[in-house]
Amino acid sequence: MRKRQPKTYTRLTRPLVRDSRDEPLREASWEEALDRAARGLARHRDAFGMFSCARATNETNYVAQKFARVVMGTNNVDSCNRTCHAPSVAGLSAVFGSGGGTSSYEEIEHTDVIVMWGSNARFAHPIFFQHVLKGIRGGARMYAVDPRRTSTAQWAESWLGLNVGTDIPMAHAIGREIIRAGLADEAFVERATTGFEEYRELVEPWTLSLAEKVTGVPARAIQELAHAYARAERAQLSWTLGITEHHNGTDNVRALINLALLTGHIGRYGSGLQPLRGQNNVQGGGDMGAIPNRLPGFQDLLDADVRLKFESAWDTVIRPHYGLNLTEMFEAMEDGGLRAVYCIGENPAQSEADSEQAVRRLRALDFLVVQDIFLTRTAELAHVVLPATAGWAETEGTTTNSERRVQRVRRALTPPGEAREDIDIICELAARLGHDWKYADAEAVWNELRSVSPDHYGMTYARLEEHQGIQWPCPGKDRLEPAYLHGRLWEPDPQRRGMPAPFGLVRHDPPVDLTDEEYPIRLTTGRRLDSYNTGVQSGGFASPLRRGEYVELCPEDAERYGVVVGEEVRVSSRRGSVVAPVWIDTALRPGLAFMTMHFPDEVDTNQLTIEANCPIAGTAEFKASAIRIEKLPAVTYVR
Repeated sequence: MRKRQPKTYTRLTRPLVRDSRDEPLREASWEEALDRAARGLARHRDAFGMFSCARATNETNYVAQKFARVVMGTNNVDSCNRTCHAPSVAGLSAVFGSGGGTSSYEEIEHTDVIVMWGSNARFAHPIFFQHVLKGIRGGARMYAVDPRRTSTAQWAESWLGLNVGTDIPMAHAIGREIIRAGLADEAFVERATTGFEEYRELVEPWTLSLAEKVTGVPARAIQELAHAYARAERAQLSWTLGITEHHNGTDNVRALINLALLTGHIGRYGSGLQPLRGQNNVQGGGDMGAIPNRLPGFQDLLDADVRLKFESAWDTVIRPHYGLNLTEMFEAMEDGGLRAVYCIGENPAQSEADSEQAVRRLRALDFLVVQDIFLTRTAELAHVVLPATAGWAETEGTTTNSERRVQRVRRALTPPGEAREDIDIICELAARLGHDWKYADAEAVWNELRSVSPDHYGMTYARLEEHQGIQWPCPGKDRLEPAYLHGRLWEPDPQRRGMPAPFGLVRHDPPVDLTDEEYPIRLTTGRRLDSYNTGVQSGGFASPLRRGEYVELCPEDAERYGVVVGEEVRVSSRRGSVVAPVWIDTALRPGLAFMTMHFPDEVDTNQLTIEANCPIAGTAEFKASAIRIEKLPAVTYVR
């Protein structure tokens, strides 16, 4: 087996520019780089897109989306939220009018039943999982719904190992069983929801026996989970990318929300819905308006009164229509509708599904500006590269985690070389394009955000420090709101209760990339504890847990293909092929393989994944590709 060494990325310390398409990047002064970036962007105001950053501060995301809307006159702004949790935001906001998780982390320590659905939180969200363990030690029963018997599932009372892409049949069977057994919270359903009768009719065909045939999970296990969840006084339902990264990810989310509505496990302490975000500020990026359909504070861009407020604050006119999301922007690159991109802290060349296609589209841009801390694969394609500070250690500001908690970030290190603050760079470009923004510091940006976002108004820097973080909504400076959302649904007064929560009438839709004789194995993807996303930040640091990228197979499949641990094989999908060593994992079942995206420079897993996108949220089906495994010919060495 060849020894694979993760690529180490060198920190960017000076700006880089490219003199022509065929010439390499070279070092330049800040003046030259900023002038070039401004000229290039100015040429494409009518065909521009902004990629903001889920690892940057709230303040950076706020200024980035303001740059797109005010300076460039477009709502084409998005971030990696589209790659992971856009279906969670879409599903939650469709039901409750708000796209945030409904509970605090602390509540899972004091609940009775925990359902971890499509989430290996022990590896992907280890801080949150510490709260889960406290809940388990306090008596909570945990159920894990996941195709793999993950490290998280090993702590569960029951593991429901469903077939990839059968989450809706599973959820519908649970819902039907709850109704059939008389365990639905009828008073809550009648008072606080709509569409129940249609939902009852929708799930009626999904008997336990049919669900067993489709999902592969024994009927008795499905029944046990249904009864445990419905009978619990308090229950938490958490999910991650195993639910969202599907071509019908939003429908998956709606199917899970239905279970909370059916049982009243929403709007109360200890009962709620918790999508777990993988990066430090995925939640905050959306909250700050770095998405194409919402202004800061998650305010609907189509609301004329909301637009007027921002237009008055920013002295501009905001286009009254949604912009393109990340997926749509990549599609627009194909037909020439999008010709320039300003990319802050994202690496879509390696994080997008069908990565070869993504790189081809990025190469076709007339102008690409990348602002980052490393020369990523995306930055290597840029016309101008701007060295920025690390948002988690070299910058002042705030971030927002999965429980909606806004927390202060403080500068602990001096940035290297000529690296500059993200906000300063954006403002320098804005000035060159006719908008002279003056912010004394990150707190000044935050205060501007507070002035236009009611949910954040009460969060001064002083209060954030005093309380060591505050969850939104926080509309007042003299009080804190409950840790959970949507308590209004329990109000007896209809006026105070507000809009009811609708059941989602969603139907089973199998994975797009079907397995067959040519591609008989289902590949699903995920994360490992030792590495982070595309490995740009974590690959240069040693870890005793890290073994590089493998294609993981169950013992039965390894025996069937005649392969052993460490042996390199060719892994092929309908889009591309990679060579990867084999690892054998007893947590997998026959016909299921597992890989990550952590080492794309050695094994580019995203050459295999499919760009089959959720029509509502635009998230690709990273979790369900069809592949085949081929032994490589033996190598003969001649002495």
